[in-house]
Amino acid sequence: MNLEGKTIANRYEIIESVGKGGMATVYKAKDHVLNRFVAVKVLKDEFTTDAEFIKRFNTEAQSAAILTHPNIVSIYDVGYEEENNLYYIVMELIKGKTLKEIINKDGKISWKWAVNIAIQMASALEKAHDNNIIHRDIKPHNIIITEDGTAKVTDFGIAKAVSNSTITAFGQTIGSVHYFSPEQAKGGVTDAKSDLYSLGVVLYEMVTGKVPFDADTPVSVALKHMQEEPVPPIEINKDVPEAINDIILKAMQKEPRNRYQTATEMLGDLSKALKDPDGDFVVIENKDGGYTRVMHAVTDDDIRKSKASKKTGLAKFFALHPGMKIPAIGAGLLVIFLFVFLLTRLVTGGFGDSGIQIPDLSGKTLEEAQKTMNELKLTLVVGDAEASNIVEEGKILKQEPPYQEGKKLKAGEKITIHISKGPETADLPDFVGKKIDDVKKACDKMGLTVQVTEENNNEVEEGKVFEQSIKAGEKVKSGDVIAFKVSKGKKKVTVPTVIGMNEGTATATLSNAGLKSEVAYANEANKEDGSVLYQSVEQGKEIEEGTVIKITVNKIEKKKVTITYKVPKAAEANTTTNSESGSTVSKTVNIEVQVEGGNSYTENNVQKGTTFTKEIEGSGTKTVTLKITDGSDVKTKTKSIDFNGPESVLID
Repeated sequence: MNLEGKTIANRYEIIESVGKGGMATVYKAKDHVLNRFVAVKVLKDEFTTDAEFIKRFNTEAQSAAILTHPNIVSIYDVGYEEENNLYYIVMELIKGKTLKEIINKDGKISWKWAVNIAIQMASALEKAHDNNIIHRDIKPHNIIITEDGTAKVTDFGIAKAVSNSTITAFGQTIGSVHYFSPEQAKGGVTDAKSDLYSLGVVLYEMVTGKVPFDADTPVSVALKHMQEEPVPPIEINKDVPEAINDIILKAMQKEPRNRYQTATEMLGDLSKALKDPDGDFVVIENKDGGYTRVMHAVTDDDIRKSKASKKTGLAKFFALHPGMKIPAIGAGLLVIFLFVFLLTRLVTGGFGDSGIQIPDLSGKTLEEAQKTMNELKLTLVVGDAEASNIVEEGKILKQEPPYQEGKKLKAGEKITIHISKGPETADLPDFVGKKIDDVKKACDKMGLTVQVTEENNNEVEEGKVFEQSIKAGEKVKSGDVIAFKVSKGKKKVTVPTVIGMNEGTATATLSNAGLKSEVAYANEANKEDGSVLYQSVEQGKEIEEGTVIKITVNKIEKKKVTITYKVPKAAEANTTTNSESGSTVSKTVNIEVQVEGGNSYTENNVQKGTTFTKEIEGSGTKTVTLKITDGSDVKTKTKSIDFNGPESVLID
């Protein structure tokens, strides 16, 4: 069904299709209540006929809606439209590309960027798992990389609903089976460790450009996940550091007990890997344990059952003379030992003690090193000086070959030394206005230690430096500490609700919260006149201070109607004339006009016998009451008037 141009739930106007998957179609839509663009994911027809699936879908999508995290696509609404049999989810609209699109275009990506993305994904999974939500369909297709490089995990809820559904949808999951954990592939129990296995597969694909297991059919791929070990990524891409290789292999262990047990644990190793990519800190444990097998003892009868006649050469000899096997093996081992011993002595300088132990020259001055080398009859070569913030200037930083106990040289052989020239100094650049990530890279190359403090700043873009502790142009050296203040962007404030307030109260409330307001008007006769109907940002959301909130105030359009009333003549009035008593007959009356829920009009001394006219204002259908006061006598007349009807109405 093509939904473009249609409106769902009298709120979401479908603008265009932006993507299709195995389970749903995603549309860009305009939310006319909150005046913003959103993504609406509409389930395909084949998924709307399974009651169990729909039940799980609604439950899981609503659960996922509670996840608020910078690396998780926010879910705003979940609903069903009976008219078109549509089940839909309304989500945050993200500008960017899926991770799968990036991999398809670029092939493998740099290990640092891959780890950065994996850290963001692990952080998102940590949040979800802490809320007892398992994704179960982690794959590059479900990771959106925004224009500023932020990774956003999507499809929480849908994945779990599908994985638990009674629908047979294996054909739909051909894109997912490459990332399934072994327990998912064989239909076993899945938990948080299943998501971590899939994350390991995604990281594998990022650094190698291909999935670890592939085949012609989904079933064949699933079997490989269960039975085969992946080729270590470092064998495919030599640029992959050891620690990253180990993290991937640990995450992809067949047995869940041997993997990372929590996203937090994996997040810790990923963070360490950025600082120490070749570190040996990843521990892969085999927690399967050993098992004892019961076997019967081997007897002479078993040996005699061996048919020596079928053997040849030594095998036949040992079969006929079993007592010779052990002496023969011992003799063979002795020969091997003697061969290795002789070879080792030849490589290390023969059998005499004529070699010269390599001296340890590190930390010595050039003069001290030269004296030592002369005494040992070795040749000293001075190589290029190198900067160091550890070894004092003028002393030996390193030597080639390096000192090693037991390693010897022949007389006259060379040792090359490199002398420290002390910490390297340089003019500090001006980092103000630069992105902190770029600043850290530059400082790392200079050997500087960086300290970062984040503060709100209304003038500087989020993530950029606005102050540095050492002024630009000053000399710095490796090991110096420099502190930066980095903008967190404008101060965040919480949006209050102003719906139902009058215009003045609403604008004052927003102003007190540090927000600006922009007022528009609507004409909804069934809502209270003058009250706020909508606000552009929902209550409770954190946004930048000074943001403009658009509010819509109900301003009902009023129309005018002229009413007429024929005032009775004096003779018909209650006041009577009594000439004998000398009393005065009233010739006028006072008339008050009251419009239901609206204005009141009063006119005094209206002449009796005349026609009273009055222009009144209102909207819709209202009751109009005339209160006629003649001395002490009071009469009332009422009439229902449609302000959208005739422009003149007679009240009799």
